[in-house]
Amino acid sequence: MEVQVFGTRACSDTRKALRFFSERRVKTHFVDLKERAASRGELRRFAQKFGVDALVDRESKRFTALGLKQAHYGEARWLEILEEEPLILRTPLVRRNNDVTIGTREEIWKGWISAG
Repeated sequence: MEVQVFGTRACSDTRKALRFFSERRVKTHFVDLKERAASRGELRRFAQKFGVDALVDRESKRFTALGLKQAHYGEARWLEILEEEPLILRTPLVRRNNDVTIGTREEIWKGWISAG
């Protein structure tokens, strides 16, 4: 089994996710959003399951700094913004094949591991 984790090293939830998989010897591919943004295709995969609003961290400092508090955009525009400004994503974004989660979801991850 292999998972892909999108986040930043400064994010405690991302570190928890990485530690969770590491402790269970699950191969993890970490994408640091400060170094490389998630592609629009990856973001769309998460948005299809949870909706684009679930991806946006409206409490982040970067979200406030960009002046997006009053913004009302469509899904396509939000995906563009998230691709350009990955630090406003709610993290960690975790993907295993076609299964995806946003945030710390240990109960779901345990199910992935038990399913193999």
